[in-house]
Amino acid sequence: MAKVNLLPWRAERRRERQQGFYVMIGVAAAAALVIGLGAWVFYNGQIDGQNARNAYLTDQITQLDDKIKQIEILDKKKETLLRRKDVIEQLQANRSQMVHLFDELVRTIPEGVRLTSVKQDGAKLTLMGLSQSNARVSAYMRNIEASGWMTNPDLNVIEAGGGDKTLPYQFTLGLTLTKPGQVIGPDGQPMLDANGKPQMGPAPGAASGASNNSAPPPAASAAASPAASPAASASGASSSKGGATP
Repeated sequence: MAKVNLLPWRAERRRERQQGFYVMIGVAAAAALVIGLGAWVFYNGQIDGQNARNAYLTDQITQLDDKIKQIEILDKKKETLLRRKDVIEQLQANRSQMVHLFDELVRTIPEGVRLTSVKQDGAKLTLMGLSQSNARVSAYMRNIEASGWMTNPDLNVIEAGGGDKTLPYQFTLGLTLTKPGQVIGPDGQPMLDANGKPQMGPAPGAASGASNNSAPPPAASAAASPAASPAASASGASSSKGGATP
């Protein structure tokens, strides 16, 4: 006799398939959640690390900016000190120049010329005065040119109209202050070397002194001539006496 299964097996199989499907969906959702959570944690860690590095770099940049400002302040102080040092060195070097300048002004001024004003602007000197004639001013310029502490005399103005009848001419004379042996450029200013200091040439008269030293001194001839002169005079005296003797 045949057996007939009257149970709802199709519904049971459908229910089993649905349960398996729900389980797979749950596993996939859990896996996706885990993967997403892991990715979120990983990228948050990367972002936090990058933010920490950025904060470190920002802090270092701030420190470097502070150091740069301190270096700029030190550079300004250094420049100020160097300028003061240059001024002090210049004053030290020119300390005796004023003494020589007034001495040369007294030495070079000729008779018939009188100074009324002296103005200095760096290495430039402006002299204003009165003179008897143009020739007196020309002689004064020649004396300045021959001086070792003044050079490049330039006559700006000379005109008649002085209040003193004995000195009827007014003149304005410009010149450049220098030192013996200092090199003067074409513009009338002292030439500077690579260190910014006045360039010095050979001292005046050095070549002539060297040429004089190279020539042998005639000491032997000079010494022999005084020694020979008494002998010659003695022999001349004896001959004269011999001739006078009968």
